[in-house]
Amino acid sequence: MGTPDFAVPTLDALVAAGHEIAAVYTQPPRPAGRGKAPRPSPIQARAEALGLAIRSPLTLREEAEQAAFDALEADVAVVAAYGLILPVAVLHAPRLGSLNVHASLLPRWRGAAPIQRAILAGDAETGVTIMAMAKGLDTGPMLAKVSTPTDNKTAGALTEELAHAGAALMIKVLSDIGAYRPRVQPEAGVNYAAKIDKAESHIDFSAGPVQAERQVRAFNPAPGAWFSHKGERFKVLAADIDPRPGAPGTVLDDGLLIGCGEQGSLRPTLIQRAGKGAMPTEELLRGFPIPAGTVLE
Repeated sequence: MGTPDFAVPTLDALVAAGHEIAAVYTQPPRPAGRGKAPRPSPIQARAEALGLAIRSPLTLREEAEQAAFDALEADVAVVAAYGLILPVAVLHAPRLGSLNVHASLLPRWRGAAPIQRAILAGDAETGVTIMAMAKGLDTGPMLAKVSTPTDNKTAGALTEELAHAGAALMIKVLSDIGAYRPRVQPEAGVNYAAKIDKAESHIDFSAGPVQAERQVRAFNPAPGAWFSHKGERFKVLAADIDPRPGAPGTVLDDGLLIGCGEQGSLRPTLIQRAGKGAMPTEELLRGFPIPAGTVLE
């Protein structure tokens, strides 16, 4: 049960390990692209390529859908970023319950956007937890964890890394599931990783250069951290921190060094104008200079 790219390595790993996939559940195709034509999820596309049975209900709350799920007589439900709430009847239908690949070292970040929240919070490390799912939001007991440094990774890079790490860990757990004793999550250290609001991606230069650079990494590739100039949005895809202080949002030199207060400044190194491809900042400035003294919004 999964939907985005994050879930694909887990599906591939299950197939490669020889597990019998009774069915693949994913969210229905959504309108996408300029024509807004329905586009299948990455998991649906992969399942189709593998010749697997696909189900994409709008909800699992209806009795008919729950009965159809129960009729699969599954040993276990493997869940990775599915995106739909699983009713209790679905959670407990498989003989061994439902196991979730969650991209956080629980209970640090429960919820929809654990990778982005870990970057924004400046966490030194993050990871994946295999969790036995329960009724609450990511509250179930933990079976196994694997960690990785966040370093200076973007959300996109961390998502790919954790997707593969989670897939490998899930296969390890399933290979000897009786050896993993579920551990109740501690009450201390719980945080809620709320879904990312696009308004959060507007770079706040007044919050200091460290937080501004975290925004750049947390929102790469989507929705993209941005500032506006002359009514146009510019996405910043990579940036360096500079110790020189400056008024927040004020361009300090002709190389787009942007003041972030007394703690220093931010220099974008990879930038994207609306409707154009990403380019190094110096390339942008050759055709679209942003002189020192400019105040960005």
